[in-house]
This record gives sequence, structure tokens and C-alpha cells, in this order.
Amino acid sequence: MAATTTTSFSSSLSLIPKPNNPCTNKLLSILPKPFLKPSPLALSSPPLLVHGVSQYFSSDSSLSRTEDHYLPSFDYNDEDEKPREECGVVGIYGDPEASRLCYLALHALQHRGQEGAGIVTVSDEKVLQTITGVGLVSEVFNESKLDQLPGEFAIGHVRYSTAGSSMLKNVQPFVAGYRFGSIGVAHNGNLVNYKQLRAMLEENGSIFNTTSDTEVVLHLIAISKARPFFMRIIDACEKLQGAYSMVFVTEDKLVAVRDPFGFRPLVMGRRSNGAVVFASETCALDLIEATYEREVYPGEVLVVDKDGVKSQCLMPSGESKQCIFEHIYFSLPNSIVFGRSVYESRHVFGEILAAESPVDCDVVIAVPDSGVVAALGYAAKSGVAFQQGLIRSHYVGRTFIEPSQKIRDFGVKLKLSPVRGVLEGKRVVVVDDSIVRGTTSSKIVRLLREAGAKEVHMRIASPPIVASCYYGVDTPSSEELISNRLSVEEIRDFIGSDSLAFLSFDTLKKHLGEDSKSFCYACFTGDYPVKPAEVKVKRGGGDFIDDGLVGSFDNIEAGWVR
Repeated sequence: MAATTTTSFSSSLSLIPKPNNPCTNKLLSILPKPFLKPSPLALSSPPLLVHGVSQYFSSDSSLSRTEDHYLPSFDYNDEDEKPREECGVVGIYGDPEASRLCYLALHALQHRGQEGAGIVTVSDEKVLQTITGVGLVSEVFNESKLDQLPGEFAIGHVRYSTAGSSMLKNVQPFVAGYRFGSIGVAHNGNLVNYKQLRAMLEENGSIFNTTSDTEVVLHLIAISKARPFFMRIIDACEKLQGAYSMVFVTEDKLVAVRDPFGFRPLVMGRRSNGAVVFASETCALDLIEATYEREVYPGEVLVVDKDGVKSQCLMPSGESKQCIFEHIYFSLPNSIVFGRSVYESRHVFGEILAAESPVDCDVVIAVPDSGVVAALGYAAKSGVAFQQGLIRSHYVGRTFIEPSQKIRDFGVKLKLSPVRGVLEGKRVVVVDDSIVRGTTSSKIVRLLREAGAKEVHMRIASPPIVASCYYGVDTPSSEELISNRLSVEEIRDFIGSDSLAFLSFDTLKKHLGEDSKSFCYACFTGDYPVKPAEVKVKRGGGDFIDDGLVGSFDNIEAGWVR
């Protein structure tokens, strides 16, 4: 059946009503209740100490592998080339089951990071206790570990980063003790001025224990002279450039903060018992039965303690620049991100592809799992049946070992199995969310042809990616991005499909309407809202990004350079 070329769409994005962000133009408190002056903290507290054991917290990583033996080293697998969201964060205040709720919420956010997880809680004795480990949430935590994390408020983190001997000590949340007490932090994002800040702090005597940009935030808080405590966080954050959605915990407070551009998502919800919850996505709220209230505004600092929730603002930034890839790839379809349904966004992207790039076909399939909803939209608009032409195995890790280089496309075949009954003799439209290097797409096309597909037409539910991201997303250097080097026709020839079409950038912006100005499109345009102070490059297996720097700045083979 020929695809229709009409331009009206059967579904539209559901916009969640939200008030104007009070942080866009001035510094103010949006809640009238004044802050109470904090009680004086003991000046005999130890100096800043990260991931060491002090009187303020305990660190237990016995469940994880040792730092030097947590994973076998591995080379880059070109079958796993999707952009990687760096982290997911959770914060819970006012629930006696805080650590277990945090554990469940991290499960819901597992797609945002699979290489490390951690939880920090505050006990009734006001002691910060932390457990971190390498691996999935279910591998790091069990019942006995959660029993070691009592308390009514907690923060948690899941991490995607790079392999290396220093990975375990870079797993968040971080906990530090300094002269006014102790503090834990979990961070999603990437600081583009990390190297300058670290050099400045080291020049003034700071000693770093990790290679994470998040540790810089703790040092800035420790040296701040602002009072009360939440003003130290504001003082520190106003020195940061780039993306940061963070949750902090102290002996008596939970603090959530989002950078003035709002690059990475952060939402607030509330459980029926009044417990306040922060999370990177609403899917985490749903799992622990917390009702979504609103986003944390770009540039907002929310402080939760026994007196309730209070709000302050960082320096204004003007327009927000939210990551459009949250709706294309990173977030789960059942989440509400930036006030929009991710499911409906992807469904409409597929409809747009069917309207703008129709082709005669017999079946529409998806590259699972991220291409499924867009493929459903394409099928609905074109009137062609959607079927499962590729079955994904969910039991294949990233670090498998290929038994022989002679086995062509072994990596893709481990993850994706074609359904010959769906494909044989058919003209197939296959919908994916993006093309990065093109190697995965070429293998998928070959896989479909080997399964008997008569024609293979690729449809990509995003514009071409031509530039790297510096705001907490792992993307290759621009030179490795196939859309930065080749035309659409040249890419089609490289991957071997009969046709290839991307989502039109202009149509994407038009569809977003008035909200289009509030999104970041740097990966599609190279126009960066915050210019990076360092330039990220990759050579071979190097995967240094966000908080994954390994080794000294002078000796690394890949990573941040001038």
C-alpha cells in the first residue's frame, strides 16, 4: 500500500500545564515561607574527604568487584554505537523506606546508566551512609545491603561511563566531610569548564580523589563562605558552566538543583505520605507511587527539610535549552519529560517520516527498543501493518567476547534476531531513532537481506547527527559521525539500503511550535548554547567523557584537550 502524503497527524503531543519559570529573570523565593537560620555546625569537622571513611559516613563496596578487577578490559564494539545518556539521579525525603524506594526508582532509571549505582542515606543519628558498586542496580544491592541504609531521606545514582581502573571510585553518589558537616551529591550532566575549575582548586591546595567533574562541586561548596548552607550550593553552582541536574543530601536537608539552561531533566513528585521525590524521569515516580507535581525549573534550587519545600534561583540564563534527544532516544516512552509525553513525541516523529518520506512497502518494522514507538507512528500514518521483524535479546551485555573476527556481524546477531516469516520476500521499512557511525545500520540492513527481505528502506526518527554533545551525552567526535562526513545518499550507499530518509530538522522545530526555542539542537547544528572550554576527541578505544577521565591530563590518549 502506498504511503499517504497528507500532513495532518493523528496524534499530538500532550503538553503538561506548567507555570512560568520564576527563575528566568530574577533571584527570588517562590514560596513565602522564610528559611530558618541553620544551627551552628562544629568547626572541628575534618577537611574535605571524598570516598573515604570519616565520622560522618561509612563506605561499603564489598558487594562489588575490586577496583582493579571489576571488569575485563574491552575494545570499542561498533555494534553498540548509540549515544549514551550519562546518568540518572533520585532524591527522596520523608519516608521511612527511603533506601528501598530509592533502589526501586533507580531500577526504573536503569536505562540511563548500567555501569555503576549507589545510594546515600541519612540515619536517625544524622550519619551519612553510602553503598556504591560497579554493575546494575540489582547486582550492587540486595536486602542485606539495603538494611545497612536506614533513614528517612536518601539520594541515588546510576552511571554510564567508561571502563578503567578508576571506575569504582568514580561511582556516585559522592560523600564528603568538611568543616561544617557532611554532604552527598549525585549529578547528571557534564561541566564544560571542569578542567579550569579543577586547575584553579588544585592551585589553591585542593586534593582530588576522583577524576569526576562532580567532585569539583563539592570542593566549591567547601570553600564557599556563603551562609546559610543552601547559599553555598548556589554560590558553587554559579561558577559552573554546562549541564547539571543534581541532588544533594546533608544531615537534615535534601536539595535539588538544575542548571539555568535546563539541559538535563529533573522532576519533583510526592507520595501519599507526604514524602518528596526528585528523579530524572517520571517513570521513576510511577514505580514508587509518587504523584508527579512539576519539573524542577531551569536555574532553580529546591531545599526540602522538616519545614517543607522552599525554592531559590540561580543566576538567570534567559531561554532554557533542553536536550531534544531525551524525546528521541534517552527517556523511556512512559515518561513525561520537559512537560511532554515521550511516547507521543516519538509516535508523531514516525508520522512525520511517513508523511514526508513515503515509500511503497509491505511491512513496517522497528529497530528495538528505541525505534518501536516511531515505527508504530509510521505504520499508523502510512496504513501499512507494523510487525516485529527484529527480536531483541535483553541478556547480552556490552562486553561480550567475539570468538572469531571471521564471524560477520556477530555482535548485532547476538542482540537482534530477524523473523524470516515477517521479512521474506517483503518490501520492508525499518525505523530507527538515529544513525551515529553507521556501522550498526549497515549490519542491520545486511541482516534483513539475509533473512529474505526484498527491499530495505531505512527511516530515521531524528535529523542527522553532525556534532558532538558536551552536556552529559556520550557521542563520538564529529569526525566519527557519519552524517558529518557524508551526504544522505552517500550514507544510504554505505549502509546498503534501498532508500534512506531522516526526520526533517525544520519540520521537527515547526512541530514543537512555541516550545522549539527551549530545546538544544547542538548535535544537529553544531550551535552550542554554552561553548565548551575544552574539546572532546576520541582515538580508538578512548571513551573519556563526562566524569570518566582516567589518568593525568598530560598522558591520556583520548579525552579532553585544548
